[in-house]
Amino acid sequence: MFTKIERLISFRNLRPKKKEGFLKVISIFSFLGIMLGVAILIVVMSVMNGFKTDLTKKILGLNPHIIIQPNNFKIEDSFIVNLEKTIKNIDISKTYSGEGIVVSRDNAKGIIIKGVDIKNKKTLNFFEQNISSGSIDNFKRNTAFIGTELSFNLNLKVGDKINLMSSAFVATPFGGLPKQETLTIAGVFNTGFFEFDQNFVFLNLSDALSIFDKEMYEQNLEIYLSDPMKADGLKNEIQKQNENYYIYSWTDLNKSFFSALKVERNVMFIILTLILIVAAFNIISGLTILIKNKTKEIAILKTLGLSNSSIKKLFFLTGFTIGFFATFTGALLGVIFALNIEKLRMILSNFFNFEIFPSDVYFLEQLPSQIDIDSIIMICSFSLIVSALASYLPAMNISKMKTFQALKYE
Repeated sequence: MFTKIERLISFRNLRPKKKEGFLKVISIFSFLGIMLGVAILIVVMSVMNGFKTDLTKKILGLNPHIIIQPNNFKIEDSFIVNLEKTIKNIDISKTYSGEGIVVSRDNAKGIIIKGVDIKNKKTLNFFEQNISSGSIDNFKRNTAFIGTELSFNLNLKVGDKINLMSSAFVATPFGGLPKQETLTIAGVFNTGFFEFDQNFVFLNLSDALSIFDKEMYEQNLEIYLSDPMKADGLKNEIQKQNENYYIYSWTDLNKSFFSALKVERNVMFIILTLILIVAAFNIISGLTILIKNKTKEIAILKTLGLSNSSIKKLFFLTGFTIGFFATFTGALLGVIFALNIEKLRMILSNFFNFEIFPSDVYFLEQLPSQIDIDSIIMICSFSLIVSALASYLPAMNISKMKTFQALKYE
């Protein structure tokens, strides 16, 4: 593709003479611009991928993979039996939920009451993974599990008594009064999600049924799959056969979150891509100046018999070499930083005495990073294409330059 003489002259152009110091500066800035652009793109994309993966795991730990709600407040047992027969490797659990108020000694707060079956394997896993105090063994009748934020706001701890009031009413000689139950706190959970830990109270199924009227609670059928990524397809399959039920997958329940994450990722990619394009303009500027400074050499090469095509190729190779090595170096640095991003975060946090990416805001204990080979290939390919175009455009002007004109400039 490139002859030996073309490669020799091209690489010689990468070492400008002392009087061409300005060209050297432009070449260095071109190299640094592309290298940093590629490295930052890889780091940012890796962190965004890590955020998505880790937050997806968190969400799947809190939400069932599919939720089924009936139109008439009741899920027929025959429907559950049919699901278990037709769909393999699923875990089904009934839950009851509704709005209520929790009253402590000092304060009160509106919450969501959720009745769960503690014998269900997935429910048990949830409490085992997120319990911060108390014991699952104590989660029996007339007990409740609350979140850490709620316990902090109401100054509650394990063993304290609380009153739960629902929107259902009990008829008394003095009129209707809200149904209420006195419960003991059996444990406190901490999921890392502020809203969840502040607003949910878990009860035994029988306690949840006793505190609500039939019309006041929401009965759900929660389905857990061996592969959560198949939830959307299975949801559509169940919906076609059972139009009397409202069916939602875990992606439906978190659609706005994933949409926001995707938009943020795309915006970051576009902004950082502009850095590469700006760096590519440095290559265009550098090659244009180099060609102007080499007009005498170009004329001599033409006189010696080199074709316009050969001369264009050697100047193209000069610019593309800068882009190629900058891309390779940037990719290497990007991967190294992406693999050690948490260590870098800790160093910077300690140095500036300021917590970067606090866990109470981003719901994660550490800064995640997940390297995606396809993303790296895409970023490097884009960088090389931009470098190639930036090298090609100035080289095209050589064909317009005639030998006698080149000598005339000297």
